[in-house]
Amino acid sequence: MRSAHLTRSIASSRTIGTGLIIGALAVTLASILIPVSLFGESSAAVLRNGVTDDGGGTVSTQYGPLTVTDRDFVRKVRLAGTWELPAGRLAQERGDREAVKTAGEHLIEGHTELDRRSEEVGRALGIQLPTQPNAQQQSWLDEMTGAGSSAEFERVFANRLRAAHGKVFNLVAQVRAESRNSMVRSLATRANAIVLDHITVLEDTGLVDYDAL
Repeated sequence: MRSAHLTRSIASSRTIGTGLIIGALAVTLASILIPVSLFGESSAAVLRNGVTDDGGGTVSTQYGPLTVTDRDFVRKVRLAGTWELPAGRLAQERGDREAVKTAGEHLIEGHTELDRRSEEVGRALGIQLPTQPNAQQQSWLDEMTGAGSSAEFERVFANRLRAAHGKVFNLVAQVRAESRNSMVRSLATRANAIVLDHITVLEDTGLVDYDAL
């Protein structure tokens, strides 16, 4: 009797333990698959480095395979221009420091070029590109526009833009290293140089709060 009771207890414990393991795995899997909203795209899952999965998978093109990461990168290059170009113009208009005006000039030049290049890539590869900043980017522009003084504007300008460039730098490097699409790889090569230049001139303003990055 004692042996039968012990056997039933062990079997019951095993069943409970297995159930807990399966439950934990289900929760983990659900957390991986739940869609996350990013850049205004409400039904797209987010992969590593903040890459937004548009659900299109990898497709063949005459320039090489085009992956989810490739397409997201091209969209992000264009999206950056929708708010960084206006921010550069604001720096030219509202900045007192010469270093801030210089940073604004670099932003205008760099994103004018990247806009042109990303639009060429988008047309060639059939990638629909954004034309307006997302809500967060617009809020940053509004913050700059609403700054009560040149000094406040310059602080917001330098820190918002330096933080944004730092975040995108990892994605640029990933795409440059991994993409097998020649058009996307060429865009990433140029974007890498321009983003690094922008980081440098923004830091040269002397206004970047590194502890807040």
